[in-house]
Amino acid sequence: MYDWFFKQRGRDRLINWLGLDAWIDSTLAETWERIKDGYDAASSFFARFRLTGWRRLLNEAACEALTLATGGFFIMYGLALPAFMEVEDGKWLTTGQYSVKFLDVNGNEIGKRGINLDDAVPLEEIPDYMIKATLATEDRRFYEHFGVDVFGTFRAFIENLRANDVVQGGSSLTQQLAKNLFLSSERSLQRKIKEAFLALWLESRLTKDEILKLYLDRSYMGGGAFGVEAAAQFYFGKSIRDVNLAEAAMLAGLFKAPTKYAPHVDLAAARARANVVLNNLVEAGYYTAGQVQHARLNPARVVETRHADSPDWFLDYAFEEVQRLMAGKGHFNLIARTTVDLSLQEAAEKALVSALRQRGRAVRADAGAFVVTETDGAVRALVGGPDYGESQFNRATKARRQPGSSFKIYVYATALENGYKPTTIVRDASRSCGHWHPQNYNGSHGSGARMPLWLALAKSLNTTAAELSFAVGREKVIEMTQRLGIQGVQKSCSMALGDTGITPIQHVGGVATFANGGRLAKPYAIMEIYTASGELVYSRERDEPPTPQVISREVVEQMNQMLFKVVEEGTGQRAKLDFTHVAGKTGTSTGPKDVWFVGFTGRYVGGVWIGRDDNRPMSGGTTGGQLAAPIWQQFMSVAHTDMNIPTIPGLSPHPIQVAEQQRVAAMQRNKVAASEPAAGPRSQSLMSERTRKVLERIVKSLRTASGDQGTEEPAPGAPAADRRADAARWFEDLPIRGRP
Repeated sequence: MYDWFFKQRGRDRLINWLGLDAWIDSTLAETWERIKDGYDAASSFFARFRLTGWRRLLNEAACEALTLATGGFFIMYGLALPAFMEVEDGKWLTTGQYSVKFLDVNGNEIGKRGINLDDAVPLEEIPDYMIKATLATEDRRFYEHFGVDVFGTFRAFIENLRANDVVQGGSSLTQQLAKNLFLSSERSLQRKIKEAFLALWLESRLTKDEILKLYLDRSYMGGGAFGVEAAAQFYFGKSIRDVNLAEAAMLAGLFKAPTKYAPHVDLAAARARANVVLNNLVEAGYYTAGQVQHARLNPARVVETRHADSPDWFLDYAFEEVQRLMAGKGHFNLIARTTVDLSLQEAAEKALVSALRQRGRAVRADAGAFVVTETDGAVRALVGGPDYGESQFNRATKARRQPGSSFKIYVYATALENGYKPTTIVRDASRSCGHWHPQNYNGSHGSGARMPLWLALAKSLNTTAAELSFAVGREKVIEMTQRLGIQGVQKSCSMALGDTGITPIQHVGGVATFANGGRLAKPYAIMEIYTASGELVYSRERDEPPTPQVISREVVEQMNQMLFKVVEEGTGQRAKLDFTHVAGKTGTSTGPKDVWFVGFTGRYVGGVWIGRDDNRPMSGGTTGGQLAAPIWQQFMSVAHTDMNIPTIPGLSPHPIQVAEQQRVAAMQRNKVAASEPAAGPRSQSLMSERTRKVLERIVKSLRTASGDQGTEEPAPGAPAADRRADAARWFEDLPIRGRP
């Protein structure tokens, strides 16, 4: 039979399948045998190291500990990643390039920020005893450890256990520098983890001398002074090059608690702390007891060279704004005229600090912030916490806290933009969102009662606010906040109740837009910036575009009328002023962890936040109306020294303002009359007639502005037409501008 496969030796030119199969089989068999032989050999080798008894238990424990340590390392590294993200932007060293002298709104010097690195005192020119006093007190093993002093931390832990109190700090000097450069002063495990990793990061990129130099330049030393050179100038009126041992000991004692041991605050405590530093110098072996005896007998004398009450919170905020405005312009030695009013700054600090001291312990509140602006956004006062020396973390500009019900301002404004009116009838009820059901402050899910929109806001009903956000669309509420300069609000079921953290200064800026007639009122601190030679390099009036109208005037006026009712008859009554109208809103987050009051008069906008740095709840029953509103009211009572206060858009002038305006007008008429020749009988008769008409208008204006507050709340069960009529009558009580 003909076979083409073998034709012309074709078989020799094809693949030998049988041979290939045999080769694969043999190769696999040989490989497997080699693997088994290798495994047996390895087993025989490691069998000699097999542990039994207590050695095996110890080995297993060590292996488990290593595994847990490795996992813990990666977890801690993950927690520290946000800090490394901040480091990567490269701004941590560039801040030292700017040296800015700040002036207040009246042109008076109020402080400095930044360090001009070219003019800073080199490390080799700082006295040796200043460096040794710092190391002996803050980190004796600084040149031996790798950024985290394990032995020092363990020693401090044991000493604190013995004393049952925090008597020693475990942070190395590098860790303290990491906190000063990148982190806040909040006491939390996450911050300590970030601090440790950042200390390692600094040690890997800088030499020990560079780290020490940064620490001496960037540490807060009290009185608004940063760094040993600024502190020496402030306390002793001399350069750090010229301080003696006693003065160096006093400066080194400030690192731990600059406010507590600041000599201009408590000279006795400062000198006692300096003696501790001298003891440390002896214990560390840097000096003998005889060498420090002269410094003990002749303690440092303080010579104050500038005002101790520096507006430090505001200066930190203004310094950041200067760096933003001057980025890339090549100017570093600058003079900035700011918006701050020192009298208002002092009043705001006193109002906040006194409230925390008097009531903070009772309600378990230890932190707060207060921001005051003009209606156009000019920051007049900014308080970032109760004690700048204890913690320089600026809660007014950095802390993102839940605004609670004060966020409803933006929800209701969005509703007004979408067809609602202050007299629109709404219900004390809401649909569910997933598994979430809105609850009012009293714990109920709503009574179902019907009422006008303004009354629901005055009562701060959570159910109505949530339903409004669902009805108009939560995306529109977020768009409203973005339009007003508030960033980061997230869409969620409970967003209408303020579940997203925002900073106090952002919140005040958003509310200021309503006080500004609907024009954007983004907070600002800088009016002008000059170079050291006097060249004007920035002017807000010249360089900033006109502020846009972001909300219609009609919506603004309606919103202001509703916020006025919140203060007159709702949750914000403790913010009322007897000399001018107030519009505002209280806020209380779940816990409560945060309490707020944000509001405005015709002149100032202010926002108060009270809470805890560790974000734990305060005492139950604490609300924004009870705690924050009185602080706001106390400040505004002293802030308005001139009764000629502008009128809130949408409201008529307060009777006091009407009288003040008439008084000013009368003074102007008297000046004009005094400058004119004596009038005849006919002119006197005309003057009398005019005066009579003016008086009639005054009386009519006063009656209109005072209003009648005797109207009762509409009955929930009344017919719809009657309810609308009752709502309208309630709303007639408002001192709305232009009403006859």
